[in-house]
Amino acid sequence: MLRLDYRLNLVTDRTLIGERALEDAVKEAILGGCTLIQLREKHADGLEFYNVGRSLKALTDQYQIPLIVNDRLDIALALDAAGLHIGQSDIPASVARRLLGPEKCLGVSASSLEEAIQAEADGADYLGVGALFPTTTKDKAGTLPLETLIAIRKAVKIPIVGIGGIHTGNISDLQGSGIDGIAVISAILGTKDIEASSRELRDLVQKHLHL
Repeated sequence: MLRLDYRLNLVTDRTLIGERALEDAVKEAILGGCTLIQLREKHADGLEFYNVGRSLKALTDQYQIPLIVNDRLDIALALDAAGLHIGQSDIPASVARRLLGPEKCLGVSASSLEEAIQAEADGADYLGVGALFPTTTKDKAGTLPLETLIAIRKAVKIPIVGIGGIHTGNISDLQGSGIDGIAVISAILGTKDIEASSRELRDLVQKHLHL
């Protein structure tokens, strides 16, 4: 399976970028230091999702940055993306693992120790753990205590990406957690200078998480 760099994962949200093209926003994020791009399209139909993904895949291939597809196994396979990221309400991780095959990456969201352990047992390659801080980009997202994040880190061997409400002002709170990176949406796409915001986050990840 492809080894991924989880340090700075950008999760896309076209509602945050105004009139800017998604490809332009993602290109700026990559130039600023994003190491992984996750395509998230909660409200697009299958054809629109595929067409957006095809354009984004061409861009990420150009910069040799892996593209992960959120939720949609069929789109991930159709695009020959690096992998798939699913939540607890999507198809079971064990089924996704079987259909993806061993060469693709499978990420699973977890908000408890039990979910994290089960995801690893079902074949997840990495976990998205959170929400670590209050966030407006995901409905009904409660916050996960740092103690739970540390307990998950001790319980599983696969990489952990911290998600949910992370920004430049709170990355330092994650110091010592042992996570392998962060996933952000608005802290990058909700800013005027996407490249500069990405670079600042990347520097803070290196400083506080030693990654």
